[in-house]
Formats: sequence, structure tokens, C-alpha cells
Amino acid sequence: MSEAAPKRLLLVAACALLDTDNRVLLARRPEGKSMAGLWEFPGGKIETGETPEQTLVRELHEELGIETEEPCLAPLPFASHAYDDFHLLMPLYVCRKYQGIPVSREGQQLKWVRAAALRDYPMPPADIPLIPVIQDLL
Repeated sequence: MSEAAPKRLLLVAACALLDTDNRVLLARRPEGKSMAGLWEFPGGKIETGETPEQTLVRELHEELGIETEEPCLAPLPFASHAYDDFHLLMPLYVCRKYQGIPVSREGQQLKWVRAAALRDYPMPPADIPLIPVIQDLL
């Protein structure tokens, strides 16, 4: 029997961004992107030579127009999920300290959500196991 070709590994960093009321920011994937319409934690692909923390500082600025620093990102558990054509490895961080008010810069809808209501929002399969972690934290 021949073995299936190995799936490419996609490294993505995500952030549970919290406001002063302990709500979590979710971003809805815009039309035209894979998994469009699903809600996710902000973040993005880890570029060559970047740490996950550097990725989040860059992505939070690009996607949401806010500024934060690496020491403001606290690591939480990570997601490891096999999609049909790739395997996703996604460390999740929590961030309570940032400057600015998050605004949509890439056409995504944003919503502040209470931890208890996170399951009310359809999410990509990799994000779902992270919900109880955030609920336990808050």
C-alpha cells in the first residue's frame, strides 16, 4: 500500500483579545476567503523568521489597527487540527493590554462576545476546542 502524501503544515498564531469587560473579540471571515462566514480569533500566518508573538503584534496592527507588545501576550494552549488539504498548528495567546480601539481593516465583521456565548458563533473546527480554555480563564 502506498502512503498518502504528507499534508503541508500551516502555522498560524491567534489571539483572544479581551476588553475591560472581559469580552473576547471575534472576527468573521469575509466572503471570498476559505471558511467564509465563520467566526475566529484574530491572528494570521506565521511568516518565515517570525515568532508567534511577532506575528500577533504585526497581525493585530494590520487587521485591527491596534498596538501591543510581545510581553502583553500570554500563551494559552494550542490547536492542532487536520483539515482536508493541510494540518493547522495554532498557538493561542490572550491579550488584555493594547493601545487603540479595534476596527475592521480587512473587511471582516467584528464582535465582542462574552466567554459563555462563544459557542453561539460558528467557528472553524480548529478553534472550537479552544473555547473551554477561554471560558475557564474568564
